[in-house]
Parts: sequence; C-alpha cells; structure tokens
Amino acid sequence: MTKTDSAPESAVSRASELRDALNRANHLYYIESAPDLTDAEYDALMRELREIEAQHPDLLTPDSPTQRVGSPPSSEFAEVVHPVPMLSLGNVFDEDGLRAWYERTMAFAEIDDAPMVCELKIDGLAISVTYRDGVLAQAATRGDGLRGEDVTPNVRTIRSVPLRLNGDDVPAVIELRGEVYFPNSAFEAFNKEREEAGLPTYANPRNSASGSLRQLDSAETARRPLAMFFYSFGYAEGEMPATQWEALQAMRRWGLPVNPWTRRAETVEEVAAAVKTAGEERAELDYGIDGVVIKLDSIALQNSLGSVGRDPRWATAYKFPAEQARTRINHIRVNVGRTGNLTPWAELEPVNVGGVTVRRATLHNKDEIERKDFREGDWVIIQRAGDVIPQVVKVTDDNVRGKDSVPYTFPETCPACEEPTLDTEEDAAVRCVNAECPAQFERLLEHFASRGAMDIEGLGERLAQDLARNGIVKRLSELYSIEDRQEELAELEGMGEKKITNLLEGIEKSKAQPLSRLLFALGINGVGGEAGEWLARHFRTMQRIQSATVDELLEVDGIGPVTAQTVHEWMNLPVNTTMIEELELAGLTLEDDSPEPPADHPMRGLTLVVTGTLETMSRSDAESRIKALGGKASGSVSKKTAYVVAGANAGSKLQKAQDLGVPVLDEETFNRFLEGELPTEAVAQ
Repeated sequence: MTKTDSAPESAVSRASELRDALNRANHLYYIESAPDLTDAEYDALMRELREIEAQHPDLLTPDSPTQRVGSPPSSEFAEVVHPVPMLSLGNVFDEDGLRAWYERTMAFAEIDDAPMVCELKIDGLAISVTYRDGVLAQAATRGDGLRGEDVTPNVRTIRSVPLRLNGDDVPAVIELRGEVYFPNSAFEAFNKEREEAGLPTYANPRNSASGSLRQLDSAETARRPLAMFFYSFGYAEGEMPATQWEALQAMRRWGLPVNPWTRRAETVEEVAAAVKTAGEERAELDYGIDGVVIKLDSIALQNSLGSVGRDPRWATAYKFPAEQARTRINHIRVNVGRTGNLTPWAELEPVNVGGVTVRRATLHNKDEIERKDFREGDWVIIQRAGDVIPQVVKVTDDNVRGKDSVPYTFPETCPACEEPTLDTEEDAAVRCVNAECPAQFERLLEHFASRGAMDIEGLGERLAQDLARNGIVKRLSELYSIEDRQEELAELEGMGEKKITNLLEGIEKSKAQPLSRLLFALGINGVGGEAGEWLARHFRTMQRIQSATVDELLEVDGIGPVTAQTVHEWMNLPVNTTMIEELELAGLTLEDDSPEPPADHPMRGLTLVVTGTLETMSRSDAESRIKALGGKASGSVSKKTAYVVAGANAGSKLQKAQDLGVPVLDEETFNRFLEGELPTEAVAQ
C-alpha cells in the first residue's frame, strides 16, 4: 500500500499489517481449522484496525476485515446477469442410472471413457462470487440460472469467503461458484437463541441459509454463522486450468474454502464406491448433503459436450434415497401461486422425517391426486425429496377407509376469487387466469413493476405487499390513478415525500414501455420476455391478440399449445378484458410501433449468439438489432445456431461454437451482416 495524502506513513503501514494478520487469521480459523490467535488477540487487532480506519477513512479498503459487519439496509436486491449461465443438474438415483448417464455421455462425446471428479452435493444456496484484481467485487444468487440477485454486502459477512485472493496466478477477473450453507451445529444453537427470544424457528439449515443470505439488512446476515464451499469457475479472463481437479487445487491455492472430501474416479465402479462412502459418512458431517455431484474432469470435454436444456451433459447428481415416514392426511388444501397455478397440498398428522417435523406436504397436481386416489383420512407414506421438500408418495398398503371416505374433488373455481379455472391436459396444471385474483395479486404487482417488465422504480416486493394489503391498489389498472391516494401512501412505513414523488414518476414513465413489455408484465403463465416480443411483433396490437384464436396464436414462432391456450383464456376472461381497457384509458402503449423486419434481409429467421465485449455497441443493442431484422438472439450455442458473434474476451460460448463447427463472426463482419451483406465465411478468432 502506498502512502495517501491525508494518512501518515506509519498509519498506512500499520493498517496494511493488521489487514494481512486478520485475513490470515480468518483463513486459518475458517478454512484450515488451525487458528493461531486467541479470540482476545484477534479482537485486539480488529479494534486497532477499526480505530485507524476511523481516524483515516481514506485507508478503508473493500478487502478490509472490518467490512464483514454488514452495511445499511437495502430496499431491494439489484438484478445481476450471470456472464455464464448457472446451470442446474440432472439426477440419477442408483448405479444403473449412473452407468446409463456415463455411457450416454461417452457416446455423445464419441469416446470410450473419461476420468471424473466426485464432490459432495452441499444442501445450501448456490452463489456466484466475482473477484476483480483479486478483490471480492460482486456476489449473486443463482436465481433462474440466467439472472440472480446482488447479495454482495451479505456474502462479505461470511467469514470463510476471502475478501482478497492470494497468489500471482489469480486472473484479473474470475467468477467462482459455490454453495453457502448453515453448519448443523451452528443452526441448532441459532434456533435455540430464536426460541428463547420468542421468535419463530427455522425448519432446516438450508432454509435458514437462504433466508439469512436474502436479508435486506446485511448486518443481520453478519450475525448468522454462514459458511461456504467453492466448487467451480464461471466466467474468467486469462488462461484457466485444464481440468476440474486442477481448478479445485487452484481455488485452494488462492485461499478459497474447497470441500476436503472431493475425490477422483476413473470408472463408474469407483464413483459408486465414492457415493457409498459419502452416504456412510453423511451423519458425521457438520453440514447437510443430499448426494454426490459427478463431473467429467476435462474442462475441454465439458465445453464440447455443452448442455441439454439447463442441465450440463458433463455432470450429474447422484441423489441419496429420500427419507420416508408414515402418517395420515387430515385435509387436502389448495394454494394459488403468482401465475395462477392451483397446487394441492396435504395437511398432515405431524411426523418426524429426517430430524424435521413435517405438518404439510405437496400433492403435486390434480392428476397425481386422481391417479393415486389420495383422500382425506388416508394413511400415507411421505418423504422429503432432496431432504427438503416433503411430498406424499403413496397410500399405505394397510390403509383402511371408512364408509364416509370419498374421492377428492378438485375445485373447478379458484378458491381465492371463485372465478372458473383453466384445466390444461398438456402440462397437468389447473390455473386461475383472473389478473385480479387476490391470492396472486401481491406477487403479480411486484412482477408487473420489475425491471424486465414495466420497470417502475421504487416499486419492489415490500411496497407491492403494502399497496395490496392496505387496499390502495387492488388491480393493476389502479396503479395509474394512485396519485389520488397520496395521503394513504404517506401513511405506509418508509414512504416519505421523495419516495412518493419517485414512485409517481416511475409509474408515469412506465406508460411508454412497449407492448412486448406489457404482455410480459401481465403475468400470463408461459409468456416471458421473449414470448412477449414474439406476440407483439406477430400481432402488432393488443386488440389483435385479444381476438386471436388458439390456432392463430400457434402460428407465432415459439408459442406452444399450452401457452396458446393459456393466452387465449386469459385474454377472453371478462375481468381481464376490462382491465386492458382501463390500461388503455390510462395511456399505456397497446400497439407495437417497431418497424416490420425487412422480408428480404439475410438475417431473417436465423439464430445468432452474441458473446464477449463489442466495441461499437453493447451486447443488448446487438441482440435488439438482430431481432429488429427478423433474426433470433439466443443465449446458448447449439447445432441450430447459424452464427456466433464474438467480441473481446469471448469465453465458453466461443469455444463451444468452435467445437460444434458453428461459424464465428468478428464485429466488423457482424456489422456488415447488419447492413445486409451475408457472411461468406467465418472469421477466425
């Protein structure tokens, strides 16, 4: 560290020494389990560093151990787009399934065998952590795999997560993935403290870890003893390890906590033996696991295999058998979700399953109830799938039904609003499509205002709840007359004059959002951001969408039978029709005024993937221009991809394009393509 203008050289030097000593102590205590300082010695060093930083604020750095205490509460979490998608994992449940996955993967790769790495599947919350120049810069939840929530202040409070990485080979930018968990011993102590304080206790360590990490007040997260294991790279700049095993060693070398159980395997038999060992040692661990993750060791092979859907072909999770118990169904209830799905659940006679008292369990859907003939009063077998979600498996063999036992009748109207429901055979779902359904409305209002939808600044989860629960907004259209209820707004917690002004301005600005965003914002099941664009560009007006038949909706590229049926039902429900009329009167955009894609442009109908950093435009601008010309902008490379546009620091997508033989365009060629010049050959990268 260099001397600053305001701090004396002695303070600069001492602050640097203290930071190094405290960071080293944290690493030894939380990662190596070999502390070299007593608690009193550690506290004394921390007090001294805080005093120096208080006297000389310019010496405060992001990687200072004093920054683990948390920051002031946030009003909401910002969205983070993952530079490389955080994929989910497919599952196998026995050795036959494991062997089938391995043989299928080898056949796809056209090789006979490949080494693997076995890692414990930690029962926690997946997190990505980005370091820039070795310093922790950002942390985000997995979210939907493409976009997560920024939880940087909260992750900074986790003692086992280093604020600065060590080593000369740390990349300039490296995004790392791992699992945040709540140690079992700490969870028990934490729950006991909450119980003694008269607070509700958490059901299990995983829920506690998730809830702790999503505290808007990171100082509250700092009071909870979370921990983390890192297990893979995401995005990185520079040369990376060639294998998963080497990647884990690099992470250890840089000071990151990596699970010590991890082992290599050459054959399926060795993997099966490792899984058996993990199951035997499971009870002795101080953290929950629900299986073993098996990955092909070669990073190059991983990149060439890619993914199917959102599951990588090169990895799978060998899940442990779920723990089961016998109990009785007292009542069958139905919940209504944000998108209107009616989900049945069983109110149970309380029973202990794997150390957790279970009082309710999912019944999945209407078809499952009918197929297995679940009834109130039945004795059933329940299990915790993945050791987390309780579900009813089957009626017990010794179940005896009384004369008053009758088959369960699924409601034909929504239990929350009493409007008729939509029963779709294709996905076995029963839905309420009433946009004013009170059971859906809080979440719908939050979704309507979100960034990908109407982007109303200041209207997040908490305010959406307050507006709905206080009756200030009972339907989406009422949001646009909320200026008449400013006195009621002022009575809400945290709503001062400035926040009310910002809210009203945000609502007014949202009127200019395009039709595609409005379609997404309405929360119609199956209509995401892309589907909203497809519908808007095909029909051009809300009125034409409302009058479209199911067959006409099916003509839209990308719209399938279930979504077509849902959109048709939603648009023809009288309460929704009335709401759209009110939104039109409020001044919202109900027409797509974007120019029609030119019929003769060579990009029309082609799928392109943009990766890396472009000099003349942002990635989102490039994707918008592709769509405007009738092309499709995809986030993943496949054999159906026509071209990959590669800018600077292009990562795994470029590698996958090269592996699949997909033509790669540099930015200059892409710009000529936008002007109508069809590329004659791919440009080498």
